[in-house]
Amino acid sequence: MGITGKGIKVAVFDTGLAKTHPHFKKIKERTNWTNEKTLEDKLGHGTFVAGVIASNKECLGFAPDSELHIFRVFTNNQVSYTSWFLDAFNYAILKKINVLNLSIGGPDFKDHPFVDKVWELTANKVIMISAIGNDGPLYGTLNNPADQMDVIGVGGINFQDQIAKFSSRGMTTWELPQGYGRVKPDIVTYGSAVRGSSIKGGCRSLSGTSVASPVVAGAVALLASGVPESIVNPASMKQALMASARRLPAISMFEQGHGKLNLYKAYQILKNYRPQVSLSPSYIDLSECQYMWPYCTQPLYYGAMPTIVNVTILNGLGVSGHIIGKPQWYPYIPQNGQYLDVSVTHSELLWPWSGWLAVSIAVNSDGANYEGLAQGHINLTVESPAASDHAKPRQSTVQLTIRVKIIPTPPKHKRILWDQYHNLRYPPGYFPRDNLRVKNDPLDWNGDHIHTNFKDMYQNLRNVGYYVEVLGSPFTCFDASQYGTLLIVDPEEEYFPEEIAKLQRDIDSGLSVVVFADWYNVTVMQKVKFYDENTRQWWMPDTGGANIPALNDLFSTWGVEFGDRVFEGGFKLGDHEMYYASGTSIARFPEDGILIARELKDQGQSIVSTENVDMKYTVPILGLLQFKYANNSGRVAIYGDSNCLDSSYIDKPCFWMLNAMLEYTSTAHLPSVFQDNALLDKTSIVATHTPQRMDGNRLYLYSKVLENNLGEAHARVLPQCPHLVWAQAVPLNVSAPSNLYKSQKLLSVVDEANNIEAGAISRGELEDAGHTSLWGWRNKQHNPPVAQHHGRNTTLPDGPMVFLLLLSCATLYFTVRWCRQRTRQKRKKPRLKRLLSIMQCGRIPAV
Repeated sequence: MGITGKGIKVAVFDTGLAKTHPHFKKIKERTNWTNEKTLEDKLGHGTFVAGVIASNKECLGFAPDSELHIFRVFTNNQVSYTSWFLDAFNYAILKKINVLNLSIGGPDFKDHPFVDKVWELTANKVIMISAIGNDGPLYGTLNNPADQMDVIGVGGINFQDQIAKFSSRGMTTWELPQGYGRVKPDIVTYGSAVRGSSIKGGCRSLSGTSVASPVVAGAVALLASGVPESIVNPASMKQALMASARRLPAISMFEQGHGKLNLYKAYQILKNYRPQVSLSPSYIDLSECQYMWPYCTQPLYYGAMPTIVNVTILNGLGVSGHIIGKPQWYPYIPQNGQYLDVSVTHSELLWPWSGWLAVSIAVNSDGANYEGLAQGHINLTVESPAASDHAKPRQSTVQLTIRVKIIPTPPKHKRILWDQYHNLRYPPGYFPRDNLRVKNDPLDWNGDHIHTNFKDMYQNLRNVGYYVEVLGSPFTCFDASQYGTLLIVDPEEEYFPEEIAKLQRDIDSGLSVVVFADWYNVTVMQKVKFYDENTRQWWMPDTGGANIPALNDLFSTWGVEFGDRVFEGGFKLGDHEMYYASGTSIARFPEDGILIARELKDQGQSIVSTENVDMKYTVPILGLLQFKYANNSGRVAIYGDSNCLDSSYIDKPCFWMLNAMLEYTSTAHLPSVFQDNALLDKTSIVATHTPQRMDGNRLYLYSKVLENNLGEAHARVLPQCPHLVWAQAVPLNVSAPSNLYKSQKLLSVVDEANNIEAGAISRGELEDAGHTSLWGWRNKQHNPPVAQHHGRNTTLPDGPMVFLLLLSCATLYFTVRWCRQRTRQKRKKPRLKRLLSIMQCGRIPAV
């Protein structure tokens, strides 16, 4: 095929590259954007990345004839600033770069100048590929800019097609607490023990998503050089990569995205591509495990909080577009779709090349006692301005199939409501880690969601039969009579006065509450401040591990209060080994409640001074209380540390204790492990003060509850509760395919059959091509052309003429075949074929 990346400008934003490196033949330009006066790579990272993309010796790259534009944006000490990237991005736009690789990333998706400039780059048709991050296997660890919709985010696998342990996992956390995250990474490829260029020549092995990203960047450069320039843009390339990817079995979409890179099939898609719209994920099947985890782990039922699926819209029609009218919901009557209510909200503008589609799904009252599957689909049409070769705006209609599993509403005591609304995280504010022993990662940035860093806790609750729903709005927005327990874990937010009053009424009426708190101490908060070189200012925490003063306000009516000292240490509770990592203590608790205490060290003292830290104190850590306002009043169970539930840096899990606490709150049965360890002598417990809010704190800058007025923070006006507008259903008497993924895969793999219908219509192409399209490589002519007679009769020739004609055709055919056989051995194997043969045997170029 002779496809080698020729004519494609590839930018490598990294640590630089030597001008005379022997592996590269087309280093077009090198620029330095750091404060060091050198263009050389002293670390080897940039050299390796460039080698995977374009090396032409020893450890071969994907696109050796592509033009390399080297942007040195990191110093030898691995330091970089947003301002350096902004300047370098502007220059990349000026140089009309085609493909840009970023084997870098960070958690700050609210670095607005950086995010906005990435949008500007892709709007200028720069295809950006970025590493998803090396913070796996924890969920909710995606790095920016790989988590952006317009960027191709790449995760890593090993040579056994297993997700690399280090590869960051989804979901995105931009949308929390009110919404739900998007699917990322987009695709995965080899990132473990990959060989590439070393600084002085030769090859070496590296692992990380920094390695996986240039594998895709090199593949993109190769693809772009082998198809017409007019069809290549960030959306079409991403569509081709995702549609052609091979799904890995038994792995969640938040780990693999659309699957493993398949270069050859991506090429087949692109070479016949027609502009169109596609969706990610391309269908919603909440019953499909393991790919649709966590959706597939919990059925829907009447009265539950709506399940939100955040779908990404990729618009191959143009850099901008919009959805025409309202997306339409079509329930399938034979598949009981009439039991579903569906609400759809979406981006007003699809720019650049993409937008979001939030699908909220709930069971209506007609399905309250139904058990089984329900199905239907949503149709939406996207319109983009006319292209240069079209007089009219272009449109594309796409279908999103939905399947969910429904069960009758579970009993109240089995239903748990997770409080997401009062969890805050970085970015934008400095919210410190809950475990103060963790020095290398001071920020709490994983979202504190049941499907991110509390994923294992969630799975434990499902395994023991609880149903967990997520509250993304204030306490005033849920019906407490539907739930057995409200679960509050590691909250950093304040509470509206109306929430405090509502919770008091709910508890009096039978709602129970479980709380897992964390450390809070103003002196320790001042001690863990740090100087940020990027913003050139000191960053001071605005809360501790949790907002203890706010929690104390919430429970003040019942005489429950946490203290202001920070404790840590190992202990045993019953037969279970436990570890208290940077927790608070219970400073005040009603006399008729049950307290459990253990001997722990004062960790806060060891941080702020050099005094003896080996002394241990009797610290109340767990309390259980039955409220007695009415016969049916609820219960509360509180614990001073959430680290044993948080998978971020969990030492000894305490899921068993959470189960026991829920047994108490939901059934009033007191487990023996609590009864046997109750504190009898309360005179020896450690003394602590009531924690106070830090003077001058700026929590109001990031809070949904507080605002600043004349230098004083006070509560905002209570927001309205979310109100979903359910789509008007248009019932259809049709049947859905039994395997949604299989039917979708017909749109993304080579199929020799000519009669498979397309599932999306590119209306702007209908006028010119006269046929439908979804992934252009499938646009084969289904109907034979009709002969034009122009008023003349056409008749077949007589017998002798037919014989002579067939004989001539046969002679010509065998002559051409004989000539081709003689010359075939002298032809070289095409470059693209050679690369693909390496990939298909379980290796990649450069191995």
